[in-house]
Amino acid sequence: MHPTLRSPHPSTRNQSAYLLSGRKGQAGVLLLEVLISILIFSFAFLGLVALQARAVQFSVDAEDRNRAALLANELVSTMWGQKSTDKGVLATEIANWTTKVQKVDESGLPNASTTVSNADANGVVTITINWTPVGASSTPHSYLTQVVMP
Repeated sequence: MHPTLRSPHPSTRNQSAYLLSGRKGQAGVLLLEVLISILIFSFAFLGLVALQARAVQFSVDAEDRNRAALLANELVSTMWGQKSTDKGVLATEIANWTTKVQKVDESGLPNASTTVSNADANGVVTITINWTPVGASSTPHSYLTQVVMP
């Protein structure tokens, strides 16, 4: 070999051979790291989607409970306006109110049923609204309020 083409340091050839052999030993490690990162990101993203779905479900449940309270208070207001808790006197109003509670498309509740008790010895009337939200794992809900004529 010509003296000018020779490497100035003999160890340089050994270092380049070492670097080449080190690269071969790590071939595919970066790809594996990227795949694991994508897997972790995918689980995190699925967790966020599940969290969002649960938040929407809680929001719908809260809206239904609020609607049930408003509907029950509407009947209580009717009783106070009529100054009576007698179901015989309020039969038409109770029937109209029950129909309104059951109409989902007009601010009612899904799969709703209502119960209005007769006044007990103390004059207390219990109004109960039961409904089952739409969904695969929906459990029945109930709202109960009591009214006494002042």
